[in-house]
Amino acid sequence: MELDIADNPALLSLMMDEPITNRSNILTVKKSRSLSSLRTRWLILFLVCIVLTGSYYSYDIPAALHQELDDYMSPDTNYEVHFNLLYSVYSIPNIILPLFGGNIADRFGTSICVLIFASVVFIGQLIVAIGVGEKRWGVMILGRAVFGLGGENLVVVISAMLSKWFEGKEMAFAMGISLAISRLGSVFNNLVSPAVANGSNASTVLAFYIGVILNALAVVAGGFTYYIDVRAARKLEQETESLSRLTASLLEDRCDDVDYTDHLERPESIHVRNERLESKEDDVKVRLSDMRRFSLLFWLLCVSCIVVYGCVLPFNNVASGILLERNYFMKPPADCTLLHPNECTAGTLAPQGGNPSTDLNGNACPSNNDYAPVLPSSLNVTTKLDGSWEHSQYVYNPVTSEIVDCGDPFWSNACTKNFCDEQDEATEVAARAMSIPFTIAAFLSPPLGHLVDRFGCRALVALIVPIVFLIVHLVLAFANNSPVAPLVFQGIAYSMYAAALWPSVPLTIEAKYTATAFGVITSIQNLGLAIFPLIVAAIFNVSWSYIPNVEVFFVSCASVGIASGVFLNLQDRKTGGVLNAVHVDGDMQGSSDQIQNREHEDYISNLAPSSEISYIS
Repeated sequence: MELDIADNPALLSLMMDEPITNRSNILTVKKSRSLSSLRTRWLILFLVCIVLTGSYYSYDIPAALHQELDDYMSPDTNYEVHFNLLYSVYSIPNIILPLFGGNIADRFGTSICVLIFASVVFIGQLIVAIGVGEKRWGVMILGRAVFGLGGENLVVVISAMLSKWFEGKEMAFAMGISLAISRLGSVFNNLVSPAVANGSNASTVLAFYIGVILNALAVVAGGFTYYIDVRAARKLEQETESLSRLTASLLEDRCDDVDYTDHLERPESIHVRNERLESKEDDVKVRLSDMRRFSLLFWLLCVSCIVVYGCVLPFNNVASGILLERNYFMKPPADCTLLHPNECTAGTLAPQGGNPSTDLNGNACPSNNDYAPVLPSSLNVTTKLDGSWEHSQYVYNPVTSEIVDCGDPFWSNACTKNFCDEQDEATEVAARAMSIPFTIAAFLSPPLGHLVDRFGCRALVALIVPIVFLIVHLVLAFANNSPVAPLVFQGIAYSMYAAALWPSVPLTIEAKYTATAFGVITSIQNLGLAIFPLIVAAIFNVSWSYIPNVEVFFVSCASVGIASGVFLNLQDRKTGGVLNAVHVDGDMQGSSDQIQNREHEDYISNLAPSSEISYIS
């Protein structure tokens, strides 16, 4: 905001060598340029999107390969526990670490932290890929823990960096863009990883190494981010120093001729005051104990975050399994039987005339490809006819889908080829369907972020979204319709929530605590993301199915989210409506009463040379 000093004769006479006869040469004062005024901010946004894309792609690889990983790894009755541990162990360390990640960013700068944490993510994904190659759950879990050490801290420091580079009216839009591009990494993973893993047995390993490659590119992007951020900061610092010297010189040129004591401080006192302010700023230290100063509004955001995200990310972890069970690879009807119940169904060991399945009326059964093919009732293969088979004999009674290991050529080529082929096709269809929410988030997050910047209503969004999630998961739990419509609404609601939540954080705390606040809310989010997958695994192990019990758990999360949204809106209204208001260039736009109650800066103090003042002609 520029301050016209043409109406201040004392100040004009200080700065001009001739009497004021006209106003054609006006010297104005305005706030110094910030990072958010530089066009380089769009390059920064592009680079951090690359960094986040690699992280998001790798994070979701296990979710996209839920069934393929089950087939690839050695038979394991605790598969669901081990699988969900890949996500819990990612989040458990981050219940604490983002607190320090945000604090470190506040102390040492966000750009260097982006580079460091992107490197940690790369190392973690490399360890995971090695563990998959060796079929060792322990190594995979270790890699995911290392991955998590960098992944969540990376989100924290990038959020803080964007709030600095896009301060004011563009912040929600920038965060929406970053969410959109990074979530395209998840969508890309859902499309690519199952196709790669279904190619051959070894391709499951390759699917994980693609994540390694993308994270290597993320490290390179992090290096460029650091270079650009440091260079921009130095440039602005030099500009500020030059403008400060110019201001002092202009004031000193006329200090002997004009009595300005009634209007301005002397230059000497101005310099002393600025030195004290700078010294005071240098002494400011951000401590974790400052969390007690965070507002109730911030803590209500945290409650909302943990339960609302609990309806999205833990659901996505097992969405492939849910969709296979519910829609794309359902158990065949009980009355479907094989012509030869105790023989293989398709492949080199199948009866020469085939082994079709029919219902009680003699009709082909199951009737469509949404059902899994019927498996043999029992098998008694005691001779290893092919060296590629993983076992010397295959004696089972009964044969269940949990026993069939499509990573073993005995099942995929010799005995149940039709089952494995259709399962591969179904997993790819399920992966495309589970991409719907993130695809919608990728395209809707930027415009929704812009709408949040323009219209506010952040707390209102935090109430509407869990209501939508409640309906979505009730439908998935108890209806038999296509999952497309519920997943579309899940994507829309998720986009709305992400666009509103993260830009709300800086509005509820003092600016100097921004990165620490992001660390706190990310830590609380990870508390849920660590616990919820283990709850999902425990629920699954009770009935060996996802529907409806796992979905009922997500319904309960949405219900708590609705309650937190109600309290959030009540508290926001009580404290002046900061979340539901519109913020432009860092200022809150509200009712006339709110505007009149704002604190006005002193006119003369704005003319003093400081790090926040620059002069233009």
